[in-house]
This record gives sequence, structure tokens and C-alpha cells, in this order.
Amino acid sequence: MREIRVIGDPVLRTPGEPVTSFDRDLRRLIDEMMEAMYAADGVGLAAPQIGVSKRLFVYDASGRKGHVVNPELVIDDAEEVLDEEGCLSVPGRDTGKPLYARTPRAAGVTVRGFDRLGRPVRVKARGLLARCFQHEFDHLDGVIYVDRLPKNAAREILLRAP
Repeated sequence: MREIRVIGDPVLRTPGEPVTSFDRDLRRLIDEMMEAMYAADGVGLAAPQIGVSKRLFVYDASGRKGHVVNPELVIDDAEEVLDEEGCLSVPGRDTGKPLYARTPRAAGVTVRGFDRLGRPVRVKARGLLARCFQHEFDHLDGVIYVDRLPKNAAREILLRAP
């Protein structure tokens, strides 16, 4: 099983490259990502989190699961929603469990991209799924949720991380 990279690993700060081959290797990667996400009790996982600098994420939140390759994110409802958010790549030093903080996100989004076979996909989301999409999309640009927190809150999280 693929190991989830933790904050401090340079791959998490490196923007992902577009996926160019929709082949057996991509399908295997998606399956491995889903396996790693479920093993860690996550609701989403981006390829950089397992050390693969590609623009791809998987998700299972709000009763919907899937994956998006080369996603584009469109904000449908820019109303800011503050809610608890954590990250598999930002575990507590003592617990190994994600550290949570109230993180601002847009209320509604649409993600467009492709599935494992290169077919177009489009998913509209609100609530947890919208938060998940924004969080995973950030990973593809080398952004971690702590970057969106006020400095004091980010510092508190980072002091408890590895």
C-alpha cells in the first residue's frame, strides 16, 4: 500500500503535472489511492499525498465517491463557510491522526475533469463534498489547508505536527 506523505515532504509543495496517459498504470494508481484513503479513514486523497506529482484526486464523501483526473475547480457559491477540516498529510505528532482547524472554504463548487478512461466528468458539490474538492484541488497546486488558516491557528497546528 502507498504511504501517505506528511507535511515537510517537498512533493506536497510541488504543483502536480497534468496526466497525459489514460492507461493501465493510471487505473492502478487510482485503485491504490482509494485503498490508501480508506485505510487512513479519509474522505479524499490527492496524488501528491502518496508521492505522485500528478493532477488527480479520489474522494468518498457525502454519499458520493469517485476520482477526477486533471480537475478544474469552479466556485459556484463564494459564500465563505468556516468548518472543521483536517488532512491525512498533517497528522498529530502524538496521535498520528489528522489535526483539525476551522478552515474557510467556498459554499459550493463544480469540478470538471476526466475519469480513468479519459471520459469527461462534472460534479457539483456543496457541504462536505465541496470542502473535500477544494482541499484536494489545493494539494494539486502545492497548497496545504494550514496555508488558508490565520497565522496563529496555522502555528498551533504546525507545532503539533511531525
